[in-house]
Amino acid sequence: MLSLFSNKKLWTSLSLYLLIHTVNAVQPKMQIESPDGKIRVEIHLNEKGEPLYAVKFENKIALENSKLGLNLADESFSSGLSFDKRSNLNTIKKSYESLNAKRRINNYLANEQVISFKNQQNNQLNIQFQVSNDGVAFRYEIPSVHNSKRLLSSEQSSFKFPETAIAWLQPMAIAKSGWEQTNPSYEEHYYQAIKVGTLEPTQTGWVYPALFKVGDTYVLISESGLESNHAASRLSAESEKGEYKIDYAGIKETIFNKELETVIEGDFHSPWRVIAVGNLGTIVESTLGLDLLDESIQIDQGFIKPGKSSWSWINSKDDYIIFDEQKKYIDFAADMNWQYCLIDVNWDRNIGYSRIQELSDYAKGKNVGLILWYNSAGYWNTVKYTPKNKLLTSELRRKEFEKLQKMGIKGVKIDFFGGDGQSVIAYYHEILRDAADYKLMVNFHGATLPRGWSKMYPHLMTVEAVRGFETVTFTQEDADRQAEICATLPFTRNVFDPMDYTPMNLHKVNTNVVRKTTSAFELATSILFLSGIQHFAESPEGMLHVPGFIKQLLRDLPTHWDDVKFIQGYPGKEVVIARKSGNKWYVAGINGENKEKQISIDLSELAKNKKVKLITDADKPGEFSTQELNIMGKTNISMKPNGGFVILMD
Repeated sequence: MLSLFSNKKLWTSLSLYLLIHTVNAVQPKMQIESPDGKIRVEIHLNEKGEPLYAVKFENKIALENSKLGLNLADESFSSGLSFDKRSNLNTIKKSYESLNAKRRINNYLANEQVISFKNQQNNQLNIQFQVSNDGVAFRYEIPSVHNSKRLLSSEQSSFKFPETAIAWLQPMAIAKSGWEQTNPSYEEHYYQAIKVGTLEPTQTGWVYPALFKVGDTYVLISESGLESNHAASRLSAESEKGEYKIDYAGIKETIFNKELETVIEGDFHSPWRVIAVGNLGTIVESTLGLDLLDESIQIDQGFIKPGKSSWSWINSKDDYIIFDEQKKYIDFAADMNWQYCLIDVNWDRNIGYSRIQELSDYAKGKNVGLILWYNSAGYWNTVKYTPKNKLLTSELRRKEFEKLQKMGIKGVKIDFFGGDGQSVIAYYHEILRDAADYKLMVNFHGATLPRGWSKMYPHLMTVEAVRGFETVTFTQEDADRQAEICATLPFTRNVFDPMDYTPMNLHKVNTNVVRKTTSAFELATSILFLSGIQHFAESPEGMLHVPGFIKQLLRDLPTHWDDVKFIQGYPGKEVVIARKSGNKWYVAGINGENKEKQISIDLSELAKNKKVKLITDADKPGEFSTQELNIMGKTNISMKPNGGFVILMD
């Protein structure tokens, strides 16, 4: 019998086997738990030196083994890695105030650990994890190497779901497509409860936030803290066996003829990858996408004032951006105790700067501030609306912003951006920094998801990035689907970031389109949707048909909220949410389906008084019904098809 050691081939194989398994044996399998112990992240290297992570909620799988890592143009941080070290477990505890989010005072508690790996060039990749009671976040850090500049070519991060999971996903529009080549602007319809692995039809990917259901657990994926040195990301179009990978913006999504690539220079930090985990209440009440961030600029915030705004364009469109019409809408805002009036496209041509100054002075006398529209565009789209090309450089912007500040203008609405490439992202940041210097609040339209920017820049009051109410005024198809869209947004787009849906048309749409939602549904959206400045889609003429108690409610409606409570719902079907201001709760519910529903809700833990006021739809279309409810225990409420309700609780 031959000795084991005399068989060279066998010995070589055995040595290789022992070497591989010895290396694997010393690679630690790490885990980080949330403070309450319900969420656990498990991190390890596989036999190829690829970093992987998995997420469990209450010991059930939320994410299966998913990939981590980055690829640079000249080296890999995604395979062939070895474990280097991990930091001590650190407790993150902070509190902050926000006036344009779902909760004024927010408290964040998380466990943090940094896991470090070395690649084959002996360079270091750090992955910073934070695990809170409502989710997981991670980002990449690459320390500076000899002051070199390197290009980030791809990211390996993925989110692998069990193949039984379902998802609510919005496809990314093809860049430079659509009206006047203005896509992408995050304005597509959400696909409802589709199987994971469904191919995105345009091959451009799925946008954030992306909602998934794994058994009884919900997972919301987004991005936060996107800085000016990095392109925005999205989920890839292909998701074989439920694994969603990260893609970056395409080549058509750049401006100023700048390069697409993200340049790594000095100490590099990626944006946060955000994974909210829990039940639907956890998702709706979460502020994780903001909690992770700090303010990017230190400014005197005295000029930052949330509010409600009148807006003529939504009903009377381009031809009525004229002096007399805008004066009428200033009077409308003043009568409704709303703080702002937005003057939209072509004001520079149809009204002119000197007469805008007259309107600004007139509005000031009525305690109304003006917001002016701007076209962001250079060559990257074909939109003809003006003012145009006044914001393209810092010199031009600062000259224009200085003029607006002297005129007493309170904010700007800037429309039609060029995509998600790094140069476009840098453009957003540059606008925000210059606007802060001239005490102007900002609203971005035709824009990307803001990804936590309202925390980084507190004067960013709202961003569109939604298939909003304006589309209801364009096509009957959008009007037919409005209720379903609105019942999806509190679980997706509006979870972390302010959203300028421009809600609440109580009377009728001033077009040939027939609105399918009820008046009580529309009223409820003024409470459901979060926006630092809420631009309402109602006209002075329409408000003449609204009963006095509804007008008074809209006069008294808070400009920001102190707290939030998810009551019940299901994405695309229905949603009931309570928002608190001072000692008063406002409960709003909508029916996303074209069938009557009976729901049963329990509000007793919110109530100080047994009796509350219910506002819902009357039997006659377009009218309201009110009644007193006794809410101790379960309360039964009927919602009409595409209908809704509001409950006022002192």
